[in-house]
Amino acid sequence: MILFPAIDLKEGRCVRLVRGEMDKATVFNDDPAAQAAAFAEAGFEWLHVVDLDGAFAGQSRNGAAVEAILKRIRLPVQLGGGIRDRAAIEGWLEKGVTRVILGTVAVRDPALVKEAARAHPGRVVVGIDAKGGRVAVEGWAETSEMAAVDLARAFEDAGVAAIVYTDIDRDGMLQGLNWASTLELAAAVSIPVIASGGLAGIGDVERLMQPDAAILEGAIAGRALYDGRLDPAAALALVKARQAA
Repeated sequence: MILFPAIDLKEGRCVRLVRGEMDKATVFNDDPAAQAAAFAEAGFEWLHVVDLDGAFAGQSRNGAAVEAILKRIRLPVQLGGGIRDRAAIEGWLEKGVTRVILGTVAVRDPALVKEAARAHPGRVVVGIDAKGGRVAVEGWAETSEMAAVDLARAFEDAGVAAIVYTDIDRDGMLQGLNWASTLELAAAVSIPVIASGGLAGIGDVERLMQPDAAILEGAIAGRALYDGRLDPAAALALVKARQAA
């Protein structure tokens, strides 16, 4: 079980959004690499990074900040946001990103995702961002007609390392993860699923430790860490106890 601290990048700074709305960004740190180092020092074992500008632009916009993070810490990093072609995938993996997260391209060009997963076992993650159970793309600006579960099933046996499932309506709202939808999706596929969107505090981490959530790879924590609602030491103590059980 992994608890992933999140760094969302906008204009080179570490921010958090509300329901993916770029005009509702709160800046938490002007130095993303320093924030990454703080998470590493706190004891986290992975880092989740999203290039928000890149997600809207369709190509990297915060590359310098990501590279600074990679140089600063030794933690494995999974990166999403604007990674839409093979060159971008190869480029980030070569630069030291452990796993790339492919969202929009998973809807637009699933064959590319499958090819990349075969070429890089364990290093390609599918990002499924949903509004009302339907998949959103282009930095969450557009909602497709595809059901989240159907997209997840499309990648069964494709060799993807995991699925990051985000409930957009809860993202940044501190209302708690959407456990019903997340566990339903996780039960529908054999691919490990990471819960994202709305983790509110230690209660969500405790919920993550329950037996029915054992099918999840973990969860992503964002705003709750930044505004002090989630104490890293307490959260990681629960995770380590679970890992030791």
